[in-house]
Amino acid sequence: MSFTRRAALAAGAATALAPLGAAQAQGVPWQMATPYPDGNFHTRNTREYVADIEQATGGRLKVQVHSNASLLPMPQIKAGVQRGQVQMGEILLTAYANEDPFFDADAIPFLVRDFAGAKRLAEVQRPFVEARLQRQGVGLLYMVPWPAAGFYTQVPLSSVEVLRGSRFRTFSPMTNRFAALVGANPVLVQAAELAQAFATGIANAMVTSAQTGVDTSAWDYAKVFTPATFSMTKNAVLVSRRAMEALPADQRAAVLDQARRAEERGWRYAEEAQVAAERRLAEKGLQIGTVAPEVQAQFDQISRTMAEEWVARAGEDGRRLLEQLRG
Repeated sequence: MSFTRRAALAAGAATALAPLGAAQAQGVPWQMATPYPDGNFHTRNTREYVADIEQATGGRLKVQVHSNASLLPMPQIKAGVQRGQVQMGEILLTAYANEDPFFDADAIPFLVRDFAGAKRLAEVQRPFVEARLQRQGVGLLYMVPWPAAGFYTQVPLSSVEVLRGSRFRTFSPMTNRFAALVGANPVLVQAAELAQAFATGIANAMVTSAQTGVDTSAWDYAKVFTPATFSMTKNAVLVSRRAMEALPADQRAAVLDQARRAEERGWRYAEEAQVAAERRLAEKGLQIGTVAPEVQAQFDQISRTMAEEWVARAGEDGRRLLEQLRG
């Protein structure tokens, strides 16, 4: 039984197999899938976005949000939008790097240094991402970053040698490659298993956001957090182009107008989340470190290597993106 039919039956609708546009015309809410829990600032922003859409359309367009991967897991959300299982979905772009290396651009370590740099990257990256999604029948509504990633270690990050030989937790091809370049031993560990991995000695160092450190009580298993702007990956909120094209013009305009507001708000939420999370780590006893210039110089060399490797995978568009970013 298709999701559209299940949703229609649950709502008592008689037209379970109606096309996406027709379903909306008959008053059936749009469906949106996101893998993040309600306490996450991304989900909070998403819920505010769909509430703004409903208000802007006078209640004629409603969107039901399914959070915490309750409808579709992360790897299936983009395909769900493409196939019409859901009209909207939220994904972590880098999670789809195996589909297209261009979705991995913002995961290149140390490519940007702050939120201003991340915003510039998002502006340059957007038309490339939009073009790829459009070929698949998907529209890009907005993108919002995660707070900057930093290092969790047992001793201050006084040199890159601190990471050499460590059991370094990784969660993506990019972090795995970084571990190899610094001479660490990569260990794939999901966020939900971090505390146990550190407690049992499977891992003793990692790079991830301050927010993840708070979420997993990093003060129980690490001693130092060093903000480093390792990367600032982004979430993308997607929409079915077929569903959008079936909307009246004023409703399409509302979806796009409110998306611009959601993007601006989401960037603000990300900055607030970074400050609050780093403060929380310090309050719980983690030493907050700094990256010395000589250490940053070594990181920058690694970044150049990984950027070149990424261009080799992404092709001419990848080279153009980096040229525009650095131009």
